[in-house]
Amino acid sequence: MATQAHSLSYAGCNFLRQRLVLSTLSGRPVKIRKIRSRDDNPGLRDFEASFIRLLDKITNGSRIEINQTGTTLYYQPGLLCGGSVEHDCSVLRGIGYYLESLLCLAPFMKHPLKIVLRGVTNDQVDPSVDVLKATALPLLKQFGIDDESFELKIVRRGMPPGGGGEVIFSCPVRKVLKPIQLTDPGKIKRIRGMAYSVRVSPQMANRIVDSARSILNKFIPDIYIYTDHMKGVNSGKSPGFGLSLVAETTSGTFLSAELASNPQGQGAAVLPEDLGRNCARLLLEEIYRGGCVDSTNQSLALLLMTLGQQDVSKVLLGPLSPYTIEFLRHLKSFFQIMFKIETKPCGEELKGGDKVLMTCVGIGFSNLSKTLK
Repeated sequence: MATQAHSLSYAGCNFLRQRLVLSTLSGRPVKIRKIRSRDDNPGLRDFEASFIRLLDKITNGSRIEINQTGTTLYYQPGLLCGGSVEHDCSVLRGIGYYLESLLCLAPFMKHPLKIVLRGVTNDQVDPSVDVLKATALPLLKQFGIDDESFELKIVRRGMPPGGGGEVIFSCPVRKVLKPIQLTDPGKIKRIRGMAYSVRVSPQMANRIVDSARSILNKFIPDIYIYTDHMKGVNSGKSPGFGLSLVAETTSGTFLSAELASNPQGQGAAVLPEDLGRNCARLLLEEIYRGGCVDSTNQSLALLLMTLGQQDVSKVLLGPLSPYTIEFLRHLKSFFQIMFKIETKPCGEELKGGDKVLMTCVGIGFSNLSKTLK
């Protein structure tokens, strides 16, 4: 499949995951040059090399060539095989960095994926495992990926810089995806959250909850924030605390925000009260941006719409993030698909920021590697 398709060429280290994921799904080889070629420490970083190793584990027959300095990468994708996999993620980035891409690939495996990922579960850069569990899984369910075996379980928490967290992600396979029509964001009906603390006083989590509620209570009364204090071996290797908040709307949309404390030995110490208040404000900002998919999962929704049946899919999003805009350009080069983009200024029906209605016709992607039962 991959030999006939001509390869695509890119320069630079940005959007490496996007390019490799789309290459794997479309079967088109990709060559990336000048990866940090002018840097004092040129080439691929540890976390990117770890990501490439993960892709190698879940595919069969991939060809990966990296030059000696690590500044050029050639990737010819194989077939997605899935099955039971274990992977130690780099502690430089969160498990969310790897999970985001797995969520894109998991439905199209040959065998249902069951993967154990070890590393940092919550950090300040990547979406945490809590947020992906609360927002990305319901989004995949909208596309018809739903089963008892579909779950994301946090076994241990790990904070940077030591890591030591562990999650288990399992996902069923699908032959085709359903088209979606998510045009009504609905109104916020409840807010749920998770305040976690590891290797610090359990009182930290309660202080976070009180300060977050002090702001959110003015907005809506139905708030429940769970506290999660993991002890012993389940608490990873480094101390830290944080909060993830998820707002659910009447039409089943989930909007999220999160914050984590500074890693041990880096930056000034963060007060749990400030962290709770700032996270609550971030959630209110996300609600203001609105849309049917929050800004973390915009690109996931657009990818699944592209790969759907040959039918019209529509989704209403808040303002597009720069990452999503670049993702749309990549979708065009890998799948030759263009979205119709209509801006919907906030008015009578739509509150908050200006919205964007994205419409496309799926390419009718069919999971060829799925075995016939």
